[in-house]
Amino acid sequence: MIYQENFKIGLKDIGIKNEVTNIALLEYLEDVAAYHSDSVGYGINSQKETKVSWILLNWKLKVIKRPKYGQILTIRTWSRKIVKCCAYRDFEIYDENHNLCVIATSKWLLISSLTGKIAKVEETMANRYESETEKSVFQEAITEKLKEPKNYKNSIIYNVKRKDIDIIGHMHNLYYLDLAYEVLPEEVYKQRPFNEVEIMYKREIKLGDTVIGKYSYENDKHIVVIQSQDEKTLHAILELKK
Repeated sequence: MIYQENFKIGLKDIGIKNEVTNIALLEYLEDVAAYHSDSVGYGINSQKETKVSWILLNWKLKVIKRPKYGQILTIRTWSRKIVKCCAYRDFEIYDENHNLCVIATSKWLLISSLTGKIAKVEETMANRYESETEKSVFQEAITEKLKEPKNYKNSIIYNVKRKDIDIIGHMHNLYYLDLAYEVLPEEVYKQRPFNEVEIMYKREIKLGDTVIGKYSYENDKHIVVIQSQDEKTLHAILELKK
């Protein structure tokens, strides 16, 4: 099953040259994924009955042609495959002239909303999504284990605030990218927008946590690692490429 929605690019969604930002693109993708789950009975409003919810583990985004303010985008998404407790979801974004502008893939984990523990995707649930097993936007699979660099060039300390927290009490996944941009040295920050973004989420960040963001540059990629302040817990790794 391929599900689609239209989005119009607003003022809050644009950056340099009035072009849509990566954070806005990921927000659109997150929304359309949620709407798709709503449509098959496993969305936010159905959690009391289903007692399960999806947690995001990975993003991989590639911008082919960056849309601008005021354009109406058509976003298509589908379940690519479901394995045990995980689902792999792909996306395509088209402009008004039917040009393919963005491709993305993601990995999600099913958890019990009662216990917070990992839950198995039952056959009945998987069938509702009607996975498109032959349709993949990337030839190479998502890199599920990004590596921590050995050396770092820049770092910041960040205290997590109420505005960062989502409906399940964790720092919202989009704000990891916001935080990563703050870690970038100024000369790197000015290179935005990055047309390739990959994010691996490892451990949730909660209200009141203090985290450290560390920057490195390896293999033509800008890498940001987010850890606990004592550097014992890895929260996320982000890779950005021009």
